[in-house]
Amino acid sequence: MAGENKDASLLRIDYNNLTSEAVGAAGLAPETLASLKEPLTGALKNIQARHQKGELPFLDSPLDQELAQNCKKLANQGRKIFQDVVVLGIGGSALGASAIFTALRPLNHNRLSDRKRGWPRLWVADNIDPEGFTALLATLDPETTLVNVISKSGATAETMSQFLIAHDWLRKRLGAKAIAERLLVTTDPANGVLRKIVNDLNLTSLPIPPGVGGRFSVLTAVGLAPLALAGVNIKALLAGARLAAAEIQRPWSDNKAAILAGLNWLMTTTKGRGSLVLTPYADALARVADWFNQLWNESLGKGTKLDGSSTMAGQTAIKALGATDQHSQLQMWMEGPQDKTIMFLGVEKLRANLKIPAIFQEHEALSYLGGKTLADLLDCELKGTARALAENGRPNLTLTIPTISPQAIGYLIQTLEMATVISGVLYNVDPLDQPGVELGKKFTYGLMGRAGFEDFLDRYNQGLSSNTKFILS
Repeated sequence: MAGENKDASLLRIDYNNLTSEAVGAAGLAPETLASLKEPLTGALKNIQARHQKGELPFLDSPLDQELAQNCKKLANQGRKIFQDVVVLGIGGSALGASAIFTALRPLNHNRLSDRKRGWPRLWVADNIDPEGFTALLATLDPETTLVNVISKSGATAETMSQFLIAHDWLRKRLGAKAIAERLLVTTDPANGVLRKIVNDLNLTSLPIPPGVGGRFSVLTAVGLAPLALAGVNIKALLAGARLAAAEIQRPWSDNKAAILAGLNWLMTTTKGRGSLVLTPYADALARVADWFNQLWNESLGKGTKLDGSSTMAGQTAIKALGATDQHSQLQMWMEGPQDKTIMFLGVEKLRANLKIPAIFQEHEALSYLGGKTLADLLDCELKGTARALAENGRPNLTLTIPTISPQAIGYLIQTLEMATVISGVLYNVDPLDQPGVELGKKFTYGLMGRAGFEDFLDRYNQGLSSNTKFILS
Protein backbone atom coordinates (compact mmCIF):
# COMPACT_ATOMS: atom_id res chain seq x y z
CA MET A 1 0.00 0.00 0.00
CA ALA A 2 1.38 3.39 -0.99
CA GLY A 3 2.02 5.86 1.79
CA GLU A 4 1.06 8.68 -0.56
CA ASN A 5 0.19 8.89 -4.24
CA LYS A 6 0.68 10.97 -7.34
CA ASP A 7 -1.24 14.06 -6.26
CA ALA A 8 0.94 14.76 -3.23
CA SER A 9 1.01 18.35 -4.45
CA LEU A 10 -2.56 18.75 -3.17
CA LEU A 11 -2.74 16.36 -0.22
CA ARG A 12 -0.28 14.12 1.59
CA ILE A 13 -1.36 11.46 4.07
CA ASP A 14 1.30 10.32 6.54
CA TYR A 15 0.06 7.38 8.61
CA ASN A 16 3.38 6.13 9.94
CA ASN A 17 2.17 6.88 13.47
CA LEU A 18 -0.77 4.54 13.04
CA THR A 19 1.49 1.53 12.61
CA SER A 20 2.59 -0.95 15.25
CA GLU A 21 6.17 -0.08 14.39
CA ALA A 22 5.60 3.45 15.67
CA VAL A 23 3.08 3.03 18.50
CA GLY A 24 3.33 -0.63 19.48
CA ALA A 25 0.25 -2.70 20.26
CA ALA A 26 -2.08 0.27 19.76
CA GLY A 27 -1.06 0.48 16.09
CA LEU A 28 -1.84 -1.47 12.95
CA ALA A 29 0.43 -4.39 12.10
CA PRO A 30 1.64 -4.86 8.51
CA GLU A 31 -0.66 -7.84 7.97
CA THR A 32 -3.62 -5.78 9.22
CA LEU A 33 -2.84 -2.98 6.79
CA ALA A 34 -2.56 -5.53 3.98
CA SER A 35 -5.97 -6.91 4.92
CA LEU A 36 -7.57 -3.70 3.65
CA LYS A 37 -7.25 -4.90 0.05
CA GLU A 38 -10.43 -6.95 -0.07
CA PRO A 39 -12.86 -4.64 1.80
CA LEU A 40 -11.60 -1.49 0.07
CA THR A 41 -11.65 -3.08 -3.37
CA GLY A 42 -15.24 -4.12 -2.71
CA ALA A 43 -16.19 -0.72 -1.30
CA LEU A 44 -14.81 1.10 -4.34
CA LYS A 45 -16.69 -1.22 -6.71
CA ASN A 46 -19.84 -0.51 -4.69
CA ILE A 47 -19.34 3.26 -4.88
CA GLN A 48 -18.49 3.17 -8.58
CA ALA A 49 -21.60 1.12 -9.38
CA ARG A 50 -23.87 3.38 -7.34
CA HIS A 51 -22.37 6.42 -8.98
CA GLN A 52 -23.09 5.01 -12.42
CA LYS A 53 -26.71 4.47 -11.35
CA GLY A 54 -26.96 8.12 -10.31
CA GLU A 55 -27.22 7.31 -6.59
CA LEU A 56 -24.27 9.50 -5.50
CA PRO A 57 -24.81 12.80 -7.33
CA PHE A 58 -22.52 14.72 -4.96
CA LEU A 59 -19.62 13.18 -6.91
CA ASP A 60 -20.79 15.13 -9.96
CA SER A 61 -21.16 18.49 -8.19
CA PRO A 62 -17.70 19.73 -9.26
CA LEU A 63 -18.64 19.12 -12.89
CA ASP A 64 -21.52 21.61 -12.99
CA GLN A 65 -19.86 24.41 -14.93
CA GLU A 66 -23.16 26.12 -15.72
CA LEU A 67 -23.97 26.50 -12.03
CA ALA A 68 -20.50 27.90 -11.35
CA GLN A 69 -20.96 30.47 -14.13
CA ASN A 70 -24.39 31.44 -12.79
CA CYS A 71 -23.01 31.89 -9.29
CA LYS A 72 -20.12 33.96 -10.59
CA LYS A 73 -22.51 36.15 -12.59
CA LEU A 74 -24.68 36.58 -9.50
CA ALA A 75 -21.60 37.53 -7.48
CA ASN A 76 -20.39 40.11 -9.99
CA GLN A 77 -23.81 41.74 -9.94
CA GLY A 78 -24.15 41.47 -6.19
CA ARG A 79 -20.83 43.12 -5.34
CA LYS A 80 -22.12 46.32 -7.02
CA ILE A 81 -25.24 46.41 -4.86
CA PHE A 82 -24.65 44.64 -1.55
CA GLN A 83 -22.28 45.19 1.32
CA ASP A 84 -23.51 42.20 3.31
CA VAL A 85 -24.71 38.70 2.47
CA VAL A 86 -26.50 36.76 5.21
CA VAL A 87 -26.89 33.00 4.93
CA LEU A 88 -29.88 31.59 6.77
CA GLY A 89 -29.23 27.89 7.16
CA ILE A 90 -28.21 25.25 9.64
CA GLY A 91 -26.11 22.07 9.49
CA GLY A 92 -25.14 21.25 5.93
CA SER A 93 -26.75 24.44 4.68
CA ALA A 94 -24.26 26.51 6.65
CA LEU A 95 -21.17 24.64 7.84
CA GLY A 96 -19.56 24.04 4.45
CA ALA A 97 -19.85 27.63 3.27
CA SER A 98 -18.57 28.86 6.62
CA ALA A 99 -15.60 26.48 6.50
CA ILE A 100 -14.52 27.43 2.99
CA PHE A 101 -15.15 31.14 3.51
CA THR A 102 -12.98 31.13 6.63
CA ALA A 103 -10.29 29.18 4.79
CA LEU A 104 -10.14 31.17 1.57
CA ARG A 105 -10.96 34.76 2.46
CA PRO A 106 -8.80 36.85 4.79
CA LEU A 107 -9.54 36.09 8.42
CA ASN A 108 -10.43 39.76 8.87
CA HIS A 109 -12.58 39.92 5.71
CA ASN A 110 -15.70 41.14 7.51
CA ARG A 111 -13.73 43.83 9.35
CA LEU A 112 -12.07 45.34 6.30
CA SER A 113 -13.31 48.57 4.74
CA ASP A 114 -15.47 48.33 1.63
CA ARG A 115 -12.56 49.47 -0.55
CA LYS A 116 -10.06 46.96 0.85
CA ARG A 117 -12.56 44.12 0.98
CA GLY A 118 -13.88 44.47 -2.57
CA TRP A 119 -16.65 41.95 -1.93
CA PRO A 120 -19.62 41.81 0.45
CA ARG A 121 -19.19 40.65 4.01
CA LEU A 122 -20.53 37.14 4.60
CA TRP A 123 -22.46 36.27 7.74
CA VAL A 124 -23.62 32.69 8.33
CA ALA A 125 -26.50 32.70 10.81
CA ASP A 126 -26.35 29.02 11.74
CA ASN A 127 -28.12 29.17 15.09
CA ILE A 128 -31.39 30.54 16.44
CA ASP A 129 -30.16 32.10 19.65
CA PRO A 130 -32.29 35.27 19.69
CA GLU A 131 -29.51 37.37 21.19
CA GLY A 132 -27.11 36.45 18.41
CA PHE A 133 -29.63 36.93 15.61
CA THR A 134 -30.82 40.24 17.03
CA ALA A 135 -27.23 41.46 17.24
CA LEU A 136 -26.58 40.45 13.62
CA LEU A 137 -29.65 42.24 12.26
CA ALA A 138 -28.74 45.33 14.26
CA THR A 139 -25.44 45.62 12.36
CA LEU A 140 -27.01 45.38 8.89
CA ASP A 141 -28.46 47.95 6.54
CA PRO A 142 -31.43 46.34 4.75
CA GLU A 143 -30.80 48.55 1.72
CA THR A 144 -27.46 46.86 1.08
CA THR A 145 -28.07 43.36 2.47
CA LEU A 146 -28.82 40.19 0.52
CA VAL A 147 -30.46 37.40 2.51
CA ASN A 148 -29.76 33.89 1.18
CA VAL A 149 -32.19 31.42 2.76
CA ILE A 150 -31.16 27.79 2.28
CA SER A 151 -33.43 24.84 2.96
CA LYS A 152 -34.12 21.93 0.65
CA SER A 153 -37.53 21.15 2.10
CA GLY A 154 -38.47 24.60 3.29
CA ALA A 155 -39.59 22.94 6.52
CA THR A 156 -36.42 23.33 8.62
CA ALA A 157 -37.80 25.00 11.75
CA GLU A 158 -34.65 26.95 12.60
CA THR A 159 -34.02 28.29 9.10
CA MET A 160 -37.64 29.08 8.35
CA SER A 161 -38.04 30.94 11.65
CA GLN A 162 -35.08 33.10 10.67
CA PHE A 163 -36.55 33.55 7.20
CA LEU A 164 -39.88 34.77 8.60
CA ILE A 165 -38.06 37.24 10.86
CA ALA A 166 -35.76 38.45 8.05
CA HIS A 167 -38.69 38.79 5.63
CA ASP A 168 -40.58 40.88 8.17
CA TRP A 169 -37.43 42.95 8.87
CA LEU A 170 -37.01 43.76 5.18
CA ARG A 171 -40.71 44.48 4.67
CA LYS A 172 -40.94 46.87 7.60
CA ARG A 173 -37.77 48.73 6.65
CA LEU A 174 -38.13 48.85 2.87
CA GLY A 175 -41.67 47.88 1.92
CA ALA A 176 -43.04 44.74 0.32
CA LYS A 177 -41.96 45.64 -3.22
CA ALA A 178 -38.27 45.78 -2.30
CA ILE A 179 -38.14 42.32 -0.71
CA ALA A 180 -37.67 40.36 -3.92
CA GLU A 181 -34.47 42.26 -4.74
CA ARG A 182 -32.92 41.28 -1.40
CA LEU A 183 -33.85 37.63 -1.12
CA LEU A 184 -32.02 34.71 -2.71
CA VAL A 185 -33.61 31.31 -2.10
CA THR A 186 -31.69 28.04 -2.44
CA THR A 187 -34.09 25.12 -2.28
CA ASP A 188 -35.52 22.07 -4.03
CA PRO A 189 -36.00 22.76 -7.75
CA ALA A 190 -39.62 21.60 -7.81
CA ASN A 191 -41.09 20.85 -4.38
CA GLY A 192 -41.50 22.23 -0.89
CA VAL A 193 -42.91 25.34 0.73
CA LEU A 194 -39.91 27.50 -0.18
CA ARG A 195 -40.30 26.62 -3.84
CA LYS A 196 -43.95 27.67 -3.61
CA ILE A 197 -42.95 30.97 -1.99
CA VAL A 198 -40.37 31.51 -4.75
CA ASN A 199 -43.02 31.00 -7.40
CA ASP A 200 -45.65 33.12 -5.62
CA LEU A 201 -43.32 36.08 -5.01
CA ASN A 202 -41.15 35.70 -8.12
CA LEU A 203 -37.96 35.46 -6.06
CA THR A 204 -34.49 34.72 -7.38
CA SER A 205 -33.66 31.10 -6.64
CA LEU A 206 -31.04 28.43 -7.11
CA PRO A 207 -31.67 24.66 -7.05
CA ILE A 208 -30.35 22.10 -4.61
CA PRO A 209 -29.79 18.97 -6.72
CA PRO A 210 -32.13 16.08 -5.85
CA GLY A 211 -30.23 13.34 -4.08
CA VAL A 212 -27.56 15.61 -2.61
CA GLY A 213 -27.93 15.80 1.17
CA GLY A 214 -27.03 18.88 3.13
CA ARG A 215 -23.70 17.70 4.48
CA PHE A 216 -22.55 16.80 0.94
CA SER A 217 -23.87 20.00 -0.65
CA VAL A 218 -21.17 22.62 -0.18
CA LEU A 219 -20.02 22.28 -3.81
CA THR A 220 -23.56 22.90 -5.07
CA ALA A 221 -25.47 26.18 -5.07
CA VAL A 222 -25.75 25.77 -1.28
CA GLY A 223 -22.11 26.74 -0.84
CA LEU A 224 -21.05 28.13 -4.20
CA ALA A 225 -23.48 31.07 -4.28
CA PRO A 226 -22.57 32.66 -0.93
CA LEU A 227 -18.89 31.84 -1.44
CA ALA A 228 -18.83 33.52 -4.85
CA LEU A 229 -20.66 36.54 -3.42
CA ALA A 230 -17.91 36.84 -0.80
CA GLY A 231 -15.17 36.72 -3.43
CA VAL A 232 -14.03 33.09 -3.23
CA ASN A 233 -12.54 31.73 -6.46
CA ILE A 234 -15.11 28.98 -6.97
CA LYS A 235 -13.66 28.03 -10.37
CA ALA A 236 -10.37 26.98 -8.75
CA LEU A 237 -12.24 25.43 -5.81
CA LEU A 238 -14.18 23.18 -8.18
CA ALA A 239 -11.06 22.37 -10.20
CA GLY A 240 -9.45 20.91 -7.09
CA ALA A 241 -12.61 19.00 -6.24
CA ARG A 242 -12.73 17.51 -9.74
CA LEU A 243 -9.21 16.15 -9.34
CA ALA A 244 -10.25 14.42 -6.14
CA ALA A 245 -13.53 13.12 -7.60
CA ALA A 246 -11.64 11.49 -10.47
CA GLU A 247 -9.71 9.40 -7.93
CA ILE A 248 -12.81 7.33 -7.20
CA GLN A 249 -11.72 5.22 -10.19
CA ARG A 250 -8.28 4.48 -8.76
CA PRO A 251 -7.39 1.16 -7.12
CA TRP A 252 -7.57 1.01 -3.34
CA SER A 253 -3.81 1.26 -2.74
CA ASP A 254 -3.56 4.48 -4.77
CA ASN A 255 -6.76 6.10 -3.55
CA LYS A 256 -6.48 8.66 -0.77
CA ALA A 257 -10.15 8.69 0.15
CA ALA A 258 -10.22 4.90 0.36
CA ILE A 259 -7.03 4.70 2.44
CA LEU A 260 -8.34 7.37 4.83
CA ALA A 261 -11.62 5.50 5.22
CA GLY A 262 -9.93 2.13 5.64
CA LEU A 263 -7.41 3.29 8.22
CA ASN A 264 -10.02 4.86 10.48
CA TRP A 265 -12.34 1.86 10.04
CA LEU A 266 -9.53 -0.44 11.18
CA MET A 267 -8.65 1.81 14.11
CA THR A 268 -12.30 1.74 15.21
CA THR A 269 -13.14 -1.92 14.64
CA THR A 270 -9.84 -3.58 15.58
CA LYS A 271 -8.33 -1.12 18.07
CA GLY A 272 -11.39 0.34 19.80
CA ARG A 273 -10.62 3.87 18.62
CA GLY A 274 -14.18 5.17 18.69
CA SER A 275 -13.22 8.85 18.41
CA LEU A 276 -11.40 10.76 15.68
CA VAL A 277 -9.99 14.15 16.63
CA LEU A 278 -9.43 16.40 13.60
CA THR A 279 -6.86 19.03 14.53
CA PRO A 280 -6.01 21.69 11.94
CA TYR A 281 -2.85 23.71 12.59
CA ALA A 282 -4.11 26.95 11.04
CA ASP A 283 -6.81 29.35 12.22
CA ALA A 284 -8.14 29.50 8.66
CA LEU A 285 -8.93 25.77 8.77
CA ALA A 286 -10.66 25.74 12.15
CA ARG A 287 -14.15 25.69 10.61
CA VAL A 288 -13.18 22.76 8.39
CA ALA A 289 -13.17 20.72 11.59
CA ASP A 290 -16.71 21.93 12.37
CA TRP A 291 -17.86 20.92 8.88
CA PHE A 292 -16.12 17.54 9.17
CA ASN A 293 -17.82 16.89 12.51
CA GLN A 294 -21.24 16.93 10.87
CA LEU A 295 -20.09 15.04 7.78
CA TRP A 296 -18.50 12.16 9.73
CA ASN A 297 -20.87 11.96 12.69
CA GLU A 298 -24.19 12.27 10.90
CA SER A 299 -23.13 9.95 8.09
CA LEU A 300 -21.57 7.11 10.11
CA GLY A 301 -23.23 7.15 13.52
CA LYS A 302 -25.94 4.59 12.78
CA GLY A 303 -27.95 2.06 14.76
CA THR A 304 -29.08 -0.06 11.84
CA LYS A 305 -27.10 -1.83 9.13
CA LEU A 306 -28.26 -1.99 5.53
CA ASP A 307 -29.59 -5.50 6.12
CA GLY A 308 -31.81 -4.22 8.94
CA SER A 309 -29.81 -5.70 11.80
CA SER A 310 -28.84 -3.60 14.80
CA THR A 311 -25.43 -2.03 15.19
CA MET A 312 -23.69 0.82 16.93
CA ALA A 313 -21.55 1.94 14.03
CA GLY A 314 -19.33 4.92 13.60
CA GLN A 315 -16.41 6.89 14.92
CA THR A 316 -17.14 10.12 16.78
CA ALA A 317 -15.50 13.13 15.17
CA ILE A 318 -14.17 15.73 17.61
CA LYS A 319 -12.79 19.12 16.65
CA ALA A 320 -9.63 20.70 17.96
CA LEU A 321 -7.28 23.47 16.86
CA GLY A 322 -3.50 23.48 16.98
CA ALA A 323 -1.65 24.82 18.79
CA THR A 324 -4.49 26.13 21.00
CA ASP A 325 -5.81 22.73 22.05
CA GLN A 326 -2.39 21.43 23.03
CA HIS A 327 -3.18 23.45 26.15
CA SER A 328 -6.67 22.01 26.66
CA GLN A 329 -7.08 18.57 25.07
CA LEU A 330 -3.57 17.15 24.69
CA GLN A 331 -3.37 15.91 28.28
CA MET A 332 -6.41 13.73 27.62
CA TRP A 333 -4.98 12.47 24.33
CA MET A 334 -1.68 11.57 25.98
CA GLU A 335 -2.84 9.94 29.20
CA GLY A 336 -6.60 9.51 29.02
CA PRO A 337 -8.58 6.54 27.68
CA GLN A 338 -7.05 4.72 24.70
CA ASP A 339 -10.11 5.40 22.54
CA LYS A 340 -8.99 8.18 20.18
CA THR A 341 -7.17 8.56 16.89
CA ILE A 342 -5.69 12.01 16.33
CA MET A 343 -5.78 13.31 12.76
CA PHE A 344 -3.65 16.42 12.28
CA LEU A 345 -4.20 18.78 9.35
CA GLY A 346 -1.10 20.78 8.48
CA VAL A 347 -0.07 23.32 5.86
CA GLU A 348 3.36 23.28 4.24
CA LYS A 349 3.44 27.01 3.55
CA LEU A 350 1.14 29.41 5.35
CA ARG A 351 -0.01 32.55 3.52
CA ALA A 352 1.40 34.89 6.15
CA ASN A 353 4.33 34.76 8.53
CA LEU A 354 5.91 36.84 11.28
CA LYS A 355 9.54 36.86 12.31
CA ILE A 356 10.18 36.67 16.04
CA PRO A 357 12.50 39.53 17.08
CA ALA A 358 15.85 38.58 18.57
CA ILE A 359 15.41 40.65 21.73
CA PHE A 360 15.77 39.77 25.42
CA GLN A 361 18.54 37.41 24.30
CA GLU A 362 20.00 37.36 27.79
CA HIS A 363 17.09 35.14 28.86
CA GLU A 364 17.65 31.50 27.96
CA ALA A 365 13.89 30.84 27.97
CA LEU A 366 13.47 33.38 25.14
CA SER A 367 16.77 33.49 23.24
CA TYR A 368 16.09 30.38 21.13
CA LEU A 369 12.98 32.04 19.65
CA GLY A 370 14.77 35.06 18.22
CA GLY A 371 15.19 34.96 14.47
CA LYS A 372 12.67 32.11 14.05
CA THR A 373 9.13 32.67 12.74
CA LEU A 374 5.66 31.92 14.02
CA ALA A 375 5.26 29.49 11.11
CA ASP A 376 8.39 27.67 12.28
CA LEU A 377 6.98 27.41 15.77
CA LEU A 378 3.54 26.20 14.62
CA ASP A 379 5.11 23.54 12.39
CA CYS A 380 7.37 22.34 15.20
CA GLU A 381 4.38 22.22 17.55
CA LEU A 382 2.54 19.89 15.16
CA LYS A 383 5.55 17.65 14.59
CA GLY A 384 6.48 17.59 18.27
CA THR A 385 2.95 16.77 19.37
CA ALA A 386 2.61 13.96 16.83
CA ARG A 387 5.93 12.49 17.95
CA ALA A 388 5.05 12.77 21.63
CA LEU A 389 1.78 10.96 21.06
CA ALA A 390 3.53 8.19 19.11
CA GLU A 391 6.17 7.68 21.81
CA ASN A 392 3.36 7.32 24.32
CA GLY A 393 1.61 4.66 22.19
CA ARG A 394 -1.11 7.02 20.97
CA PRO A 395 -1.95 6.53 17.26
CA ASN A 396 -2.10 9.57 14.99
CA LEU A 397 -1.84 10.54 11.34
CA THR A 398 -1.16 13.78 9.51
CA LEU A 399 -2.87 15.23 6.46
CA THR A 400 -0.89 18.01 4.79
CA ILE A 401 -1.91 20.45 2.08
CA PRO A 402 0.71 22.60 0.32
CA THR A 403 -1.01 25.91 1.04
CA ILE A 404 -4.50 27.16 1.82
CA SER A 405 -5.58 27.71 -1.78
CA PRO A 406 -8.96 27.23 -3.49
CA GLN A 407 -7.68 24.20 -5.40
CA ALA A 408 -6.23 22.51 -2.32
CA ILE A 409 -9.38 23.17 -0.26
CA GLY A 410 -11.61 21.84 -3.03
CA TYR A 411 -9.48 18.71 -3.21
CA LEU A 412 -9.57 18.26 0.57
CA ILE A 413 -13.34 18.74 0.85
CA GLN A 414 -14.11 16.30 -1.94
CA THR A 415 -11.66 13.71 -0.58
CA LEU A 416 -13.24 13.83 2.89
CA GLU A 417 -16.71 13.47 1.40
CA MET A 418 -15.60 10.45 -0.62
CA ALA A 419 -13.88 8.92 2.43
CA THR A 420 -17.17 9.25 4.28
CA VAL A 421 -19.28 7.31 1.77
CA ILE A 422 -16.57 4.65 1.44
CA SER A 423 -16.64 4.33 5.23
CA GLY A 424 -20.40 3.80 5.02
CA VAL A 425 -19.80 0.73 2.86
CA LEU A 426 -17.18 -0.60 5.28
CA TYR A 427 -19.56 -0.21 8.23
CA ASN A 428 -22.47 -1.53 6.11
CA VAL A 429 -24.64 1.50 6.91
CA ASP A 430 -26.32 4.20 4.85
CA PRO A 431 -24.10 7.31 5.05
CA LEU A 432 -26.70 9.48 3.33
CA ASP A 433 -29.53 9.35 5.89
CA GLN A 434 -29.84 10.67 9.46
CA PRO A 435 -32.76 8.90 11.18
CA GLY A 436 -31.37 9.60 14.63
CA VAL A 437 -32.15 13.32 14.44
CA GLU A 438 -35.82 12.96 13.52
CA LEU A 439 -37.34 12.21 16.94
CA GLY A 440 -35.95 15.39 18.47
CA LYS A 441 -37.48 17.37 15.60
CA LYS A 442 -40.88 15.76 16.22
CA PHE A 443 -40.79 16.63 19.93
CA THR A 444 -39.90 20.21 18.96
CA TYR A 445 -42.82 20.37 16.52
CA GLY A 446 -45.14 19.12 19.25
CA LEU A 447 -43.87 21.64 21.77
CA MET A 448 -44.21 24.46 19.22
CA GLY A 449 -47.80 23.46 18.41
CA ARG A 450 -47.38 22.20 14.86
CA ALA A 451 -50.50 20.41 13.65
CA GLY A 452 -50.13 16.67 13.38
CA PHE A 453 -47.56 16.35 16.18
CA GLU A 454 -49.87 16.43 19.20
CA ASP A 455 -48.92 12.86 20.12
CA PHE A 456 -45.30 13.89 20.54
CA LEU A 457 -46.33 16.70 22.89
CA ASP A 458 -48.20 14.10 24.95
CA ARG A 459 -45.17 11.80 24.95
CA TYR A 460 -42.95 14.67 26.05
CA ASN A 461 -45.25 15.60 28.92
CA GLN A 462 -45.52 11.99 30.05
CA GLY A 463 -41.75 11.79 30.22
CA LEU A 464 -41.63 14.91 32.38
CA SER A 465 -44.08 13.58 34.95
CA SER A 466 -41.91 10.55 35.69
CA ASN A 467 -38.67 12.49 36.06
CA THR A 468 -39.54 15.37 38.39
CA LYS A 469 -37.99 13.72 41.48
CA PHE A 470 -34.55 13.94 39.87
CA ILE A 471 -34.66 17.73 39.32
CA LEU A 472 -32.78 19.99 41.72
CA SER A 473 -33.93 23.61 42.01
